[in-house]
Amino acid sequence: MTIIFLISCSESTESELIPFNSKLFPQQWRLVAMTGSIANMPPITGRKMSWQESYTLNTNKTFVKSRDTNGNVSLATGTYTFLMLSDGTYLELTYISENNLIGNCNSDLKEILRLNDSQDKLTATWWACDGPGLFYERKQ
Repeated sequence: MTIIFLISCSESTESELIPFNSKLFPQQWRLVAMTGSIANMPPITGRKMSWQESYTLNTNKTFVKSRDTNGNVSLATGTYTFLMLSDGTYLELTYISENNLIGNCNSDLKEILRLNDSQDKLTATWWACDGPGLFYERKQ
């Protein structure tokens, strides 16, 4: 009887993901992939995405959302909190004013993203109502 062990090593060119730590700020979460509403289509990543986007969470519970669409940068600000619910941890953003950067299923000033179980990725909940699937990774 012969037993063969296969070991694979790979070197990532991406910066290493930084897990969530509620005491470590500022935190920057960058958009890394997006999906549309067409079934069975792979996510779009990198510069192929329609826009580049990030959230910066500050120590004082404020945030800045930045979106770059073909060199046109838009900003939105507000406050945030983390919600611990029975199905996981969520980031709730409350914007200070109406803004086209708010991605949600209604017309209020809140946006909610879900923190994955390993706490190194955020997923926008907007796609539950036909918005795009937006996926973020912590970069700082």
